[in-house]
Amino acid sequence: MDIYTLGKEEIDKFLKRRRRIKFEENEFEGKLDLMLREILQKANEFVPSESGSILLDEPEKKSPFPEKNNLVFVACFGEGSSKLAGVTLPATKGIVGRTYCTGEPYISPDVKEDKHFYGEIDKKTQFVTKSIICVPVMIGKSVCGVIELLNRKEKVNYTKEDLNLLEIFAAYTSTLIQNVLDAKRHKELSKEDSLTGLYNDRYFHMQLDLEVKKAREQRKELSLIFFDLDNFKFVNDNYGHLAGSRVLTEVGGILRDVVQAENAVIARYGGDEFVIILPDVNYEQAFKIGNDIKESIKNHIFLEEVSRYGDPAHHIKGAITSSVGVASYLDCITMERKFEEDKNLFIKLADEAMYRAKETGRDKVCLRRGDCTYQFSK
Repeated sequence: MDIYTLGKEEIDKFLKRRRRIKFEENEFEGKLDLMLREILQKANEFVPSESGSILLDEPEKKSPFPEKNNLVFVACFGEGSSKLAGVTLPATKGIVGRTYCTGEPYISPDVKEDKHFYGEIDKKTQFVTKSIICVPVMIGKSVCGVIELLNRKEKVNYTKEDLNLLEIFAAYTSTLIQNVLDAKRHKELSKEDSLTGLYNDRYFHMQLDLEVKKAREQRKELSLIFFDLDNFKFVNDNYGHLAGSRVLTEVGGILRDVVQAENAVIARYGGDEFVIILPDVNYEQAFKIGNDIKESIKNHIFLEEVSRYGDPAHHIKGAITSSVGVASYLDCITMERKFEEDKNLFIKLADEAMYRAKETGRDKVCLRRGDCTYQFSK
């Protein structure tokens, strides 16, 4: 039996959902397409049918009103199913849509007599649907998709026993999706700074290894920004360490707003020090980004609102600034050394530029050039 699924990269978008239950194992991660195939195969073994599909909604576009959503065929088998993977179906259409919107299983023994039947999919696949059985796939109390089987084999029609069996496979699909979601979240947490939500220093070093290798092998542009906060001690001393933590969290938000490149890696390096990897960015572009960061921090009103825990607002503006260091790989590194030496030197140059900015008055951007000179922002 040929079962068609979306590719791994395409199917990944259906995992951008929230989960509340803690994850303990990551054995399912990266295998969703294979497991969806297995679910359909097993469902067909227990409830033999001519065709079948798993459809999921799109979490990034999901509305709280089910009828406004779309369902996508993520796995399917049967005649014409090779044309179905990736096809979108409005949730207002068909028996599948009814099951999704109501969250209730459904058997249609004769679709010709069923007002909910939607025949456009048959036209696309040249398949003739006679009967359908559908069950919802749930995450918690929310419907996220549907499993359907078409045209019962070996029996005249689908039965209550078939429905019970298919509900078991729907529950298994739900558990599978939940486990994959938890695996992805577990992986994200392992590289995330818990305070700011940015990447942590461990992930920074791992990604810098990859980007430096790429820059060396392909001679691609790569820039690095180091900066820390000026007068951060002032916040801790005058408003307390909880206020200091709130300031660091707000800096994380500023960085996400300012640094727009999708392939940038923004990390908290430790304390009040941050680092940004900028692939495909030359020293001039990086210098501008560094200046945008500096100005955004300088002009930001920190602790403007009462926190969700009731911590008071302080309206701090101008007292917190930043000293920013910038270095660009192709501009500064000769690539005559070993990889590890080059990477460490790259970090050192950006770090030294940051300290030059601090030593020469703070609230500055300092660019370290390949000729060992330094360029400062005005």
